[in-house]
Amino acid sequence: MALVAVSALALSACGGGTNSDGSVNGSGKTLNVLVNVNTLYPEQQKQWMSDMSTKFKAQTGAELKYETFTSANDELTKIQTSVVSGQGPDVYSLGTTFTPTAYATKAFVTLSADDWTKVGGKDRFNQAALGISGPDQEHQAGIPFVSRPFVLAYNKDLLKAAGFDKPADSWDGLLAQAKKLTGGGNYGMAIGYKDNFDPWKFIWAMSTQAGNPLVDGSKAKLDDAAVQKAYQTYFGWLSNDKVVDPASVGWTNSQALAAFSQGKTGFMLMTTASSIVSLDKSALAGKYAYALMPTIPPGQSSSPAGATPAASILSGDNLVVADYSQQKDLAFAYVKLVTSKEEQLNYNKIFGDLPANAEALKSLTDAKLAPITDAATKSFATPFTGAWGDIQLALTNVVVQSIPELSQAGVTDAALQQRLKEAQDKAQSSLDRAAKG
Repeated sequence: MALVAVSALALSACGGGTNSDGSVNGSGKTLNVLVNVNTLYPEQQKQWMSDMSTKFKAQTGAELKYETFTSANDELTKIQTSVVSGQGPDVYSLGTTFTPTAYATKAFVTLSADDWTKVGGKDRFNQAALGISGPDQEHQAGIPFVSRPFVLAYNKDLLKAAGFDKPADSWDGLLAQAKKLTGGGNYGMAIGYKDNFDPWKFIWAMSTQAGNPLVDGSKAKLDDAAVQKAYQTYFGWLSNDKVVDPASVGWTNSQALAAFSQGKTGFMLMTTASSIVSLDKSALAGKYAYALMPTIPPGQSSSPAGATPAASILSGDNLVVADYSQQKDLAFAYVKLVTSKEEQLNYNKIFGDLPANAEALKSLTDAKLAPITDAATKSFATPFTGAWGDIQLALTNVVVQSIPELSQAGVTDAALQQRLKEAQDKAQSSLDRAAKG
């Protein structure tokens, strides 16, 4: 229904006249931008928004207004509401995994050569970051804003005291290390089970590493044994293995990071370069390092033949411009501003996310970033299907529904199997709808 509504829209006007020097005159106009609320650095984000508004007005004469979303479900709802109504933000900053969902609506600009020129040229960007901008190189809607490959952080002192020189490369090995690190008020792992964005990424990684892609062509595979094993492993760290703080059942990722920064936890899993800003101001400053997350699936001592040793999802944020926007020239001017080398390095300094701007990325010299840039080269994209947003939410919902039991005795196999059946049905239905266009 949303696709029909969008295809009926005939809104191609561009707001803000372009001057002879290529600059955009947006006097009297307002550009609306949707971004994810930054739970790690909320005050810094407010200041950054204010600074960008000032710079944008100086460049274009236009006002810049931000609105935020707080969860993946909120993100999807914002997209769907705007698609149906044909009105809403001019620019969306979306997680890379939601770019296929946005693209499938046909409500966002598929970038022409001229559009790429308006934002500084395609060569401005790290080419790896373009891997989930569209279904192919000729049909792209997502303009890379930041890169956010996932890694683990570890407490160097705690690992050394336990006799480990580095984190294990298998999930079983990491658990064995975590068990040895747990005790005396210390825990092996910090996990945010109630996080709005990250739990499903553990399941995707472990399942992919086991040789089970969650989407195989037109078929969902959420009911595969590898998926059940992934959830059992993830839940088991809390309920069976006791290597995480019991309070983590109610933690977001930012709360897990805060706990890790106190120096009493061995590993902080599923974190990114954005954690550097917090950790360098904590008791762990100079006492932590990053490493790839395990790439060998649970129950295995080596990668299965033919499986994908994924270190991370291809992660970050893409900027997309709404096709219904009356301010397209202003929208591209905004994208050009925030993806410039100067602004990308400034964003990295404030929030830690890796630049998508190629020159800015090459100029980074912090040795701590080496494992993170390595993870970027060993990251794999989630399936480019309009159904992925629903599939991602179905995976997350399994965790959400399991939280009450995790708080008690743990999740039974029967309960998990029922939730996976429901998730499988939702995923397959969404894939079927996407196939029909």
